Amino acid sequence: MNFITKKHLSRRMFLRGAGVTVALPFLESMVPAQTPLKNTAAVAKTRLGCFYVPHGATMYKWTPATEGKNFQFSESLSPLEKYRDRVCVVSNLAHKTATGADDGAEHARSAAIFLTGGQPQKNAVRVGESVDQVAARSIGQDTPLPSIELAIEDVSLSCYFNTVSWRTPTVPLPMENSPQVVFEKLFGDGGTAEQRVSRKREDRSILDSVLEETLGLKRGLPPADRARLDGYLEDIREIERRIKTVLDGEGQSGGNEHVPEAPVGTPEAFEDHIKLMFDLLTLAYQSQTTRVATLMIAKDLSPASYPASGNRGGFHGASHHANINANMDSFALINKYHVQTLTYFVDKLAKTSDGDGTLLDHSLLLYGSSMSNGNQHDHDPLPIVLIGGASGQLEGNRHIVTPAHTRQLRRQHRKVGDLDTLYCGGDL
Repeated sequence: MNFITKKHLSRRMFLRGAGVTVALPFLESMVPAQTPLKNTAAVAKTRLGCFYVPHGATMYKWTPATEGKNFQFSESLSPLEKYRDRVCVVSNLAHKTATGADDGAEHARSAAIFLTGGQPQKNAVRVGESVDQVAARSIGQDTPLPSIELAIEDVSLSCYFNTVSWRTPTVPLPMENSPQVVFEKLFGDGGTAEQRVSRKREDRSILDSVLEETLGLKRGLPPADRARLDGYLEDIREIERRIKTVLDGEGQSGGNEHVPEAPVGTPEAFEDHIKLMFDLLTLAYQSQTTRVATLMIAKDLSPASYPASGNRGGFHGASHHANINANMDSFALINKYHVQTLTYFVDKLAKTSDGDGTLLDHSLLLYGSSMSNGNQHDHDPLPIVLIGGASGQLEGNRHIVTPAHTRQLRRQHRKVGDLDTLYCGGDL
């Protein structure tokens, strides 16, 4: 689709109501008449997502056996094989903190180095600016949220431990693990406490606050845009219903008329929780409420267990496998399971249209860990994979083997146009 003939809508158009602001997804009606999409404000922009898992990986189950194009997917990465053309595995990356008497990247500081590549100081809060914040300055300044920082587990304790996102070398950004709070960041809290109580009592959606605006907008849209808008709004309603179910289970709604100023509530099951976060992030990318996101899938020393993986032990305990092959094979089940959960998000992006392609075409996802062998707490080589098209910047279907001990981050590539080189130490 290159041309339409009707008056175009603004790409930054919002639906607004009492305490509600809903950004719109891409619609064909946002393209000015007789103008190529690439020359308009509606042209797709690159999204960046950085996903952190602690404790490393069983590297012989992670690293592909073959190099270059058409590589053979490893067991741990096999859930991503259906997206081969959008997958680039990069091997032999390391952190500069992997050597020296004070490696600066044990569990207490491992998260801090993931996107900074810095040396966390023990006597002061200082590590380095993270890549997501570099990207936010470049591609996030014209969005409602320059970046969003998410987590699955409760984030507490030290800042080195809590976050992978650093606005400056001394300013860590807090990660949010409540889907309800994230929903409100994206769409608003629905007005005053009294308005929220009334809406809950009547089992209404926040979208009811923008119903008149929505109906007015739809009257002027062509059928394809109406269908796309309906699907987007239904996705919002579905997520809202799922969050309400969680809150109901905690006794925060139903017969209880009290609505806290900052409602919280997280699903008990890991898969329910992370899928909610992925669905919220898909909406955020789709509406360009933000283009930059980070997500801590777990935190270091996490005792979480993932029975669906086939390993019923605790995550951190499983990583201390004593280098026994049977134990390492069992730990690899968790590695594969985490990749499988990420594939749910990749599926969502691949199915969501965005301008002249899909969200997956226009996204760059970095997934990996700051550790290699969790039993030894080493940081070389790292398990790292890139996924997406990055708006044409990243070529998939490749396993790139860099020289041994290649630094994960190269400071000379500190610009979004080189996001594909930030993690491989050289041109891809």
